Amino acid sequence: MGIFGKKTPRRAMVLAAGFGTRMRPLTDSIPKPLVSVAGKPLIDHVLDRLADAGVEKAVVNVHHLADQLIAHLGDRSRPKIVISDERGLLLGTGGGVKKALPELGNEPFFHVNSDTMWIDGAKPNLARLADDFDPEKMDTLLLLAPTNGSIGYIGRGDFAMTPDGQLTRRGDRDTVPFVYAGAAILRPALFADAPEGEFPLTDMFDRAAKKGRLFGLGLDGLWMHVGTAAAVDETEAAMRGRTN
Repeated sequence: MGIFGKKTPRRAMVLAAGFGTRMRPLTDSIPKPLVSVAGKPLIDHVLDRLADAGVEKAVVNVHHLADQLIAHLGDRSRPKIVISDERGLLLGTGGGVKKALPELGNEPFFHVNSDTMWIDGAKPNLARLADDFDPEKMDTLLLLAPTNGSIGYIGRGDFAMTPDGQLTRRGDRDTVPFVYAGAAILRPALFADAPEGEFPLTDMFDRAAKKGRLFGLGLDGLWMHVGTAAAVDETEAAMRGRTN
């Protein structure tokens, strides 16, 4: 396993069901996870990282232009892909995870957005998450990027973080230094008694925060928010700059 140790989750949830409206016109004809960045689709960047981390099974939820995504993932074996079909009802970022729980098992799992990209520092950030995750005190460990200096992000952040890593959500009028980078480790118990149907994952983050079990880890490297068509060019330029 190399730098990925025994604590590294072997299962993952990859969110890939959204419409990608801010990425139009690119997403008028293809789902956002299949938008190509630096020579390969966004979702393959994510799945390759998970494979390198030793993840054996990844549950991918689908909705918008789902047939294209299912066909694209059909030949992948590392990790093994399980499709969670939401074509009948889009369940949101939280409801989608709840539906997939039977495939994710009882152990902590990686949770990754299909459109998140970053350039690692000295140690892969997924390995850092696995090393830092403590199920005795955490239900959630989020990978956080700085609001300043991240590629493609313009906003007031998502969280403030204490020295020991505990997180508090940004108030409506506040500006905070960290934004959720789209990767995390979650305990399945976080979703106990979660509502049926559609709900956002932030509801579960709030639940963990009330119990003092929502923690964060600062990303080591450079995060790239690929949220718009213009951000694709910015991301590719940043990646060329880091590899040249």
